Amino acid sequence: MADEFEFGDKIPPSFDRMKAGSQGFNPGLVVLLVIGGLLLTFLIGNYALYVYAQKALPPRKKKPISKKKMKKERLKQGVSAPGE
Repeated sequence: MADEFEFGDKIPPSFDRMKAGSQGFNPGLVVLLVIGGLLLTFLIGNYALYVYAQKALPPRKKKPISKKKMKKERLKQGVSAPGE
């Protein structure tokens, strides 16, 4: 019975895994870093293009308002349209 509890030169499995894991990179971590890096590059690139477009492009032209709409707006404000 006494020899059942003697471990002697046996290495517990948790310590054995630590030796084997130090040989290379964890493939899951490599995939996560690559995808994270690509996503970060994409977001930073989009932001840079947005900032550049805000500076470089001219402001958008507004649509011309039709005479009919202008007349409606004036009537709403209480100003009569000319010629009426």
